[in-house]
Amino acid sequence: MGAIVWLASYPKSGNTWLRAFLHNLLRNPQEGYDINKLDDFTLGESAYGWYRRFDERPLEAYTDAEVAALRPKVHRYLTTLFPDSIFAKTHCAVMEDHGFPTVTFEVTAGAIYIVRNPLDVAISYAHHLGASLDDTIGYMAKARAQVPASNNHVHELLGSWSEHVESWTAKPSKALHIVRYEDMLVKPQMAFSGIVRFLGLKVPRERLERAIARSSFRVLQEQERRHGFKEKGEFADRFFREGKSGQWRKVITPAQADRVVTAHLQQMERFGYLPLS
Repeated sequence: MGAIVWLASYPKSGNTWLRAFLHNLLRNPQEGYDINKLDDFTLGESAYGWYRRFDERPLEAYTDAEVAALRPKVHRYLTTLFPDSIFAKTHCAVMEDHGFPTVTFEVTAGAIYIVRNPLDVAISYAHHLGASLDDTIGYMAKARAQVPASNNHVHELLGSWSEHVESWTAKPSKALHIVRYEDMLVKPQMAFSGIVRFLGLKVPRERLERAIARSSFRVLQEQERRHGFKEKGEFADRFFREGKSGQWRKVITPAQADRVVTAHLQQMERFGYLPLS
């Protein structure tokens, strides 16, 4: 029985990119790994199918409290699927949900947490949700915000962007590796080799470079253009939209930027997203 290595992030912060990289690195395919098969061994802990093993009722019949009680059981079940470490994607903050933990530390080996500038997250998340930028900025500032159940996934307890980031990163640990989305873009060799070292893997340099290239945003975007992507939001034109940092400078108004900074000042300072100039 293995233990879980969490691939954790607030939505639209690079989690899918990380999963694509790991598939390309560990499977080393002849061409870019199929983005519609990223659950081959990076499992989504909120997928309804896991919960159905313990409660066969349809997803819409579950209450939030019932899902919260099932979640630790699902996490323990995931550890039985592979003999070694299990990569599991989560967008949950580390919180209690109806008295149950959103992250089951008893079966956890470690976590990779991706953080992204909330000014850019707001733009990407607004497109994903089909919501206005103002509404999305408000949602990202809402304490204990929740993604409702939909599209064969149970609800996820996000918290605000700041709550999410702080819940995962406030306590340094050898079992936690934090990477900034911006560094994955600008310093890919450094960012991805850091992930590889954290996982205790030793891979040839050319294999690392190949995995970085095959999981580049351009490659992922082209795959989606050709074959679609099953994780695309129902209101979004596409999942892999821009893949840039600093886009907020052209899109977000000064008043909107002030709202984001006011809501998330402390965590933005911690990760180098301030000052804005």
